[in-house]
Amino acid sequence: MSPRLDADIAQILPKLPLRDAASLTPESARAQLLALAASRSDLPLPQPASVADVTVAGAAGPLRARLYRPERRPAPTVVYFHGGGWVAGDLDTHDRAARTLAIETETVVLSVDYRRPPETRFPGAFEDCLAATRWAAAHIAELGGDRLALGVAGDSAGGNLAAAVAQACRDGGPRLAAQMLVYPATDLAGHLHDAAENAKYPSRAENASGYFLTLDVMQWFTDHYLGPASDGLDPRASPLRAADLRGLPPAVVATAGFDPLRDEGEAYTKALEGAGVPVVYIAAPTLIHGFIGMGAASPAAAEAGRRIRAAFKTMLASGR
Repeated sequence: MSPRLDADIAQILPKLPLRDAASLTPESARAQLLALAASRSDLPLPQPASVADVTVAGAAGPLRARLYRPERRPAPTVVYFHGGGWVAGDLDTHDRAARTLAIETETVVLSVDYRRPPETRFPGAFEDCLAATRWAAAHIAELGGDRLALGVAGDSAGGNLAAAVAQACRDGGPRLAAQMLVYPATDLAGHLHDAAENAKYPSRAENASGYFLTLDVMQWFTDHYLGPASDGLDPRASPLRAADLRGLPPAVVATAGFDPLRDEGEAYTKALEGAGVPVVYIAAPTLIHGFIGMGAASPAAAEAGRRIRAAFKTMLASGR
């Protein structure tokens, strides 16, 4: 018997944004995600020991970032890449998620405001995230971090960027202790419009509509991020397309049952395992894309988030 959608998630589905790809613009998508974050303003923000806006080095110049630090330092350090389809998220839409990550993993978290499309297309966001990770490694002592325990993390588009950065760091440094990939996009071949490519991942059809992130909206995001068709075959955009996954840092990978990206997240998990990479795979079969930010509405989402962060905390410690 197939799992049923979490009842608490079903209650909030009509209130979620990004419902109509045909009417979306980058500006409206950004405004909708900011409004969603603002709608939770009555909930107290999790409070790490300190939160500060900082500037880090990006690939083409300085980038805004936000630094969350725990009481006890030095601590493992996590460079965090927000979701939002590359186009729509920012430091504020994912502030609560970054705060929670810092508190529950007892880490220094550096959340990066990478350049977004369509103003800056692929590989701009990837290049910024890699540059910021290398900056963090070079400045880890002043951040309050432990030089032996650096990780990357992200959700959705941020999970895509974290996976790609982990591959680049394996090849050119710095050494990473772990990676956390929450419902990541891992294969953008065909910009998600190609029927043959989509058929490889049945969840794209099974969950094409009705569960927050739709296939149409994912196609819209991907079309804004990527340029020519060849971009979708580049491992920096499609980490699952990398020729060799051996030697990557241990990974926590999480997927949601009612998510068009479910199967490519699972496929990346299997590919990592096949390459000998230690993986903790956390499936949330009753949840939807975006559940990491829905814990206040759904106990099941809250519990899944705690499991993901606990596994990542353990992995960072053991990867030192």
